Amino acid sequence: MAHSPIDQFKVKPIAEFQLAGIDVSFTNSSLWMVIVLGLVSVFLIGGMRRSSVVPGRWQSMVELAYEFVAGMVRDNVGKEGKSYFPFIFTLFMFVLGSNLAGMIPGSFTVTSHIAVNFAMALFVFLAVTVIGFVKNGAGYLRLFVPSGVPGWLLPLIVLIEIISYCTRPISLAVRLFANMLAGHIMMKVFAGFIISLSALGAFGVLGAVAPFAVTVLLTGLEILVACLQAFVFTILTCIYLNDAMHPGH
Repeated sequence: MAHSPIDQFKVKPIAEFQLAGIDVSFTNSSLWMVIVLGLVSVFLIGGMRRSSVVPGRWQSMVELAYEFVAGMVRDNVGKEGKSYFPFIFTLFMFVLGSNLAGMIPGSFTVTSHIAVNFAMALFVFLAVTVIGFVKNGAGYLRLFVPSGVPGWLLPLIVLIEIISYCTRPISLAVRLFANMLAGHIMMKVFAGFIISLSALGAFGVLGAVAPFAVTVLLTGLEILVACLQAFVFTILTCIYLNDAMHPGH
């Protein structure tokens, strides 16, 4: 029986638990979050465990990831952003790890679920808002008042800015969710073509060459998208943090 391309995104309980009537079961999604955290920890700790002046390949990859995120924070937030580097680096590595882990056959793509992405995006949104008011007090509201706007147009512009600000967690979550979901569905569909055509005999096997080639190309593209979306999620977090640190600039 053919499987739907959507089946790969189903959350399935591994160990069922109830807490005060709330389902807190340990699911395949939870399992892969733990796996990703474990793999990322092994990658980072293992790469720096025997650090040397002349780095090996493993250490070089860890240092490259570190410098990449550090440069992102430095360029988009400034020196004041150094205090928030650990959080931003952790966010980047988790999103990247989750995206890439989803490329493993039989795995579960955590970031293909809007709930996971929205939880991260909402935390970023709330944290940035709190930082903005702590650092600037009521001056943070300058973020909603662009300079040079005529007085008669100001109420409308402020309203638009507030709506735009409040939709940040939604756009941040949906962007990652949509890209990961669409890419994996396309790969599943073309992989299904390969299996279906191969079952038709010799002629079908020849016909399966085209969807096989497309699947290979899609796999490479999806790996690129996985890295790009981790970058986009992180750099937008840096931009939002910069707005909190320097409202009105």
